[in-house]
Amino acid sequence: MKNCIIASTSTLYNGEYLDYLLPELQLHFKDCKTVLFIPFARPGGITHDEYTSKAAIVFAKINIVLKGIHTFENQKEAIQNAEGFFTGGGNTFLLVTQLYKNDLMNILAETVKKGTPYLGTSAGSNICGLTMQTTNDMPIIYPPSFQTLGLIPFNLNPHYLDPDDQSKHMGETRETRIKEFHAFNSLPVLGLREGSWLDVKGEKITLRGNLQARLFRQNQLPQELETGTDLSFLN
Repeated sequence: MKNCIIASTSTLYNGEYLDYLLPELQLHFKDCKTVLFIPFARPGGITHDEYTSKAAIVFAKINIVLKGIHTFENQKEAIQNAEGFFTGGGNTFLLVTQLYKNDLMNILAETVKKGTPYLGTSAGSNICGLTMQTTNDMPIIYPPSFQTLGLIPFNLNPHYLDPDDQSKHMGETRETRIKEFHAFNSLPVLGLREGSWLDVKGEKITLRGNLQARLFRQNQLPQELETGTDLSFLN
């Protein structure tokens, strides 16, 4: 049975890394002594070691040892033996490319679908959808496929931003970009605002956090969803 936390962001404004999620993570990983970290998205181009060290400091607060997948000679075996997973944010194109390059996408999906607890933030959440096509990231590298883990039956737009009526910037909004996606694709897209996350237990998908999320469906008006909403109707 799938057991996932799929979060819009790792860090809230004026907050510390993963701080707002720590109580949830303590419960989520309660049966884990170690968690396998996937640092491939490398925010700001930091190294895998630097990224793993940053995340490990936080997990130590809840008495969990974090191990970077890049330190394992056999990464497929590391996934199969993992007690839990955390895929951090950064650039989704880079993350997806690396997962395919190392032939890990399918085995990661299969393992998580069998019940190994998973945490994703930002790029690590993007890959939980059916494709990565609704990411906000720059295409700095070309992945072999846009298809991702398929842990939820729709796509995500993490860090979703509403239009700012006070801004003098007249550029396109996130909503505009998602409409462009829906000109060619029928998959639903959930705009997940920072501070919100999806709690996935089996086939049940529940919106958590203090904020609403915005659901976009092809040829329909966007819909605001309250926290606590069961999104299983999208299955």
